[in-house]
Amino acid sequence: MLRLAAYELLRSHETLPLRNLERIAERYELDARDRAFLRRLVSTVQRRLGTLRAITVYLSRNRPKPDLGSFVHLGLAQLLFMDRVPDHAAVSETVLAVNEVLGLSKGRYVNGVLRNAIRLRREGHSGDPRRDLPGIELHLETPVFRDPDEHPLLWGEDALSMPAPLLKAWTKEFGRERAEALSLQALGEPPLSVRVVSTELENVLAELKALSLEPLRTDGAMLLFAGSATVDVLGSDAFREGRITIQGGAAHKAATFVEARSSEDILDLCAAPGGKTAVLAASGARVTACDTDAGKLDRLRSTLERLGVAGQVECLESDGTSALAERTFDAALVDAPCSNTGVLGQRPEARWRFGPGSSASLQELQARLFREAADRVRPGGRLVWSTCSLEPGENRAQVRAFLKERPEWTLQLDELTLPDFVQGPIDGGFVARLVRSS
Repeated sequence: MLRLAAYELLRSHETLPLRNLERIAERYELDARDRAFLRRLVSTVQRRLGTLRAITVYLSRNRPKPDLGSFVHLGLAQLLFMDRVPDHAAVSETVLAVNEVLGLSKGRYVNGVLRNAIRLRREGHSGDPRRDLPGIELHLETPVFRDPDEHPLLWGEDALSMPAPLLKAWTKEFGRERAEALSLQALGEPPLSVRVVSTELENVLAELKALSLEPLRTDGAMLLFAGSATVDVLGSDAFREGRITIQGGAAHKAATFVEARSSEDILDLCAAPGGKTAVLAASGARVTACDTDAGKLDRLRSTLERLGVAGQVECLESDGTSALAERTFDAALVDAPCSNTGVLGQRPEARWRFGPGSSASLQELQARLFREAADRVRPGGRLVWSTCSLEPGENRAQVRAFLKERPEWTLQLDELTLPDFVQGPIDGGFVARLVRSS
C-alpha cells in the first residue's frame, strides 16, 4: 500500500509531488508512522533522482517509460539509500505494486532490474567518483556515472543529483568546491529546526527531554533535532500548545529584520504558512497578512491560532496588494516566492524546477511584488525583502534593480546565508532591509 501511495505521488510528474502527500495519505488511511515513511521514500527519490536515472539507464540499457520508471526509482531508492528497508521487502513490495498497476510482465521487468541492482551494489567507497555513491558507504561494481574530470556538471547530475544548470550557477557564484559541498549536503535529510516561542527555555527543554527528545544542538531559542524526531516533536504538547514551532534560523532572522514594534501596522505578503507572521504579531504590531488562496490562508490561521497571536493578524486572500484599497503601512515584509535553492534539504523536489525559463517568470513575479509592497510603505518606513534562494537574480539583483528605479529608497543592510546542517541555520536564504526617505 505504501509503495502504491508513493507511486501515485510520483506518477503525476508534478514539480512538487510532496505537496499532495497529505491528500494521498488520507486516501490510503495511513497513520503517522506510515506517513513519515511515505514522505521519506518520496523525498529520497527526489533527492537522488539524477543518480536513480543514471543507474536505471545502466541496468536496463534504456530509459523506461515514466510510469514504469517511477516504480524502478522507488525500488532503487529503498535498496541503495534506505538501509532500514530489507532487500527482500524493497523488491517484493515494489514488484507487488507494479503487478497491481501495470501487470505481471512489467513486474517481472522491475524484479530483474532491482535484483541486478543488488548485485551491482558494493560496501564502502572505491575511490572512483564514477562508482561511489556520495554521502553513504556504498559504491557500484562498475563505473556508471560520467567522468568528473571531463564533464564535472554532468557528473554532478549523475552522482550528486544536482541539475547541471543549478550546479553551473553555484560554481560561478561560490566556486566548484563550495558548489559541490552544497550539493552533497542537499542529498541528506536535514535536521529539524525548532524555535522555542516560550520565554521559559529551560522548562521547555526539560519537557522535551522527558519525551526523549534531546536536541543535537542549541543556539539560544533555536534547537536542532534529528530529522527522525519530526513525528514526535509535532505530536508533543509543547508544539500543540504553541510553546515551540518549526522554523529555520534564516527564516526567523528575516522576520526580525522588520523590527516590528507594538502598535505599528505591518504588511506581510506571501505570508503562509505563518511562521514569520507570528514573529511580527508577537511584537504587538497589527499585521495584515496576504496570500494567494484559501488553502494557504487556512494554514496561516492554524499557525497563528496555535501560537496564540491570531488576534493581531488580519488575513486577506490576494496575489499582491490588490485587496488593500488605499491602505499604507509602517513596514512591509515580502517573503517572496522563489526557487527554494537555499532549502533543498527540506524541499528536495525544488531542484528539478530550476532552469532559464522558470527563473525568468519567477523573477518577473518577484519584481512585481517588490514594487507593490514598496508602494504601500509610508515615508520613513521599512521594507524587508526575503527569499529562501541562493540565486543572485532573486536576491541582490532584485534589490539593485528596485533601487535604480526608486531613489527615495536606501538599502540599510543585506545578508546571504548558506545552509549548514551541522552548525545551522539549516535553511539558506537572503534578506535585505530598505528604508524609505521621510
